[in-house]
Amino acid sequence: MKVRTKENGSNNDDWKTPSYLLDKIKEEFGEFYDPCPYQAKFDGLKSEWGDVNFINPPYSTGNKTAFIKKAIEEYKKGKTCILLIPASTETKDFKMLWENANEIRFIHKRVKFHGYNTKKKWVTNATGQTGSMLIILREHNYLKPITSLIIY
Repeated sequence: MKVRTKENGSNNDDWKTPSYLLDKIKEEFGEFYDPCPYQAKFDGLKSEWGDVNFINPPYSTGNKTAFIKKAIEEYKKGKTCILLIPASTETKDFKMLWENANEIRFIHKRVKFHGYNTKKKWVTNATGQTGSMLIILREHNYLKPITSLIIY
């Protein structure tokens, strides 16, 4: 997860997805490739993605959009992509995903990301400015995206 507000004391663009959420995704989709893991030492936009991918992109605008476009490209190659992004339905990013998504899962309550705040203190309760959603891009047989509310 990315760009934080003064509210939670950080403007860091590198936040770890909580284990409970990753475990639920692994339980449903199996093992996956993560092109933008916490404290990545590589450029996930230039790496080879797997058959199943979990993407929690940097939330700074340019980076988030670049990972969304890459996920759509990979999906069109037949790969499954699960994106964890802000539930900002008014954005161009959401419109682009809506046009390609098979499933949209709105997450009840804000995800609490883990990472270092501006005081260099490890925190496990940093939330974004909005709620989050999972966008699922995979082969399907339905015409419109399925939307649901999930509670983790």
